[in-house]
Amino acid sequence: MLRNISAHLELDISGRTNMVLSIAAAQCNVLNSERFDIRLDGRSIQPNEISDRHGTRLHQLVGDRGRMTIDYRAEVAGAATPLAVSELDPIVYLRPSRYCESDSLTPTARSEFAGLNGHDLLAAVGSWVGSKLRYVPGSSLPTDGAEQTLLARRGVCRDYAHLVIALLRALDIPARMVAVYAPGLSPMDFHAVCEAWVDGAWHIVDATALAPRQSLVRISTGRDAADTAFLTNHWADLLLTEMSVVAVVDELPRDDVRELVVLA
Repeated sequence: MLRNISAHLELDISGRTNMVLSIAAAQCNVLNSERFDIRLDGRSIQPNEISDRHGTRLHQLVGDRGRMTIDYRAEVAGAATPLAVSELDPIVYLRPSRYCESDSLTPTARSEFAGLNGHDLLAAVGSWVGSKLRYVPGSSLPTDGAEQTLLARRGVCRDYAHLVIALLRALDIPARMVAVYAPGLSPMDFHAVCEAWVDGAWHIVDATALAPRQSLVRISTGRDAADTAFLTNHWADLLLTEMSVVAVVDELPRDDVRELVVLA
């Protein structure tokens, strides 16, 4: 399976600011080629690459006031290397987090999914969230968590993932968020899915069902959107004026939502 991914961002920066990008394919991916180009008012800037947990690649840089363009592209070949599993993972990914209030949603989870476990539980939670929410671009705020998403009954991919993660954690299933490039996604953008620990492996749960899980390319992995944001900044303000994301695959696979899929 051959996948080509790219991202283009344009920023207006109001002053000297510290930025961290998380748009590069994770270290587990096999890359045939890769190009990262960052320019501030036409001048090339070289970021500092920092490795985060699970092979997430962060690119940190300091930029002054001006117009910044960011271009990333890569060709991804074959299956990714499976991520190492730490004994800390089941502990970290069972805890409530900033956007996944599993403690608040425990009564709902236990009521809706009593008696289910394993594969059946993943399928039921994914189907339930998919049926309860409407995918509405721009309908949620950056501060909304899983509880607010359930109340509003609408959101985008990160909101779907947060609610799935929170419900699974409430049922003692370790779950985490993964930001991905998603061939087949429409409209094209960065995408977010849940990974859940069942039967000795991390399996993808995507309640949006908007892209085949088999062709996803891992970018970053963490507790929720606080760990997987594609851009964070400190000191001065900036404005994202343009963004485009492209992800294509040589042959789009057929995805049977009844099957367990490991992110490869």
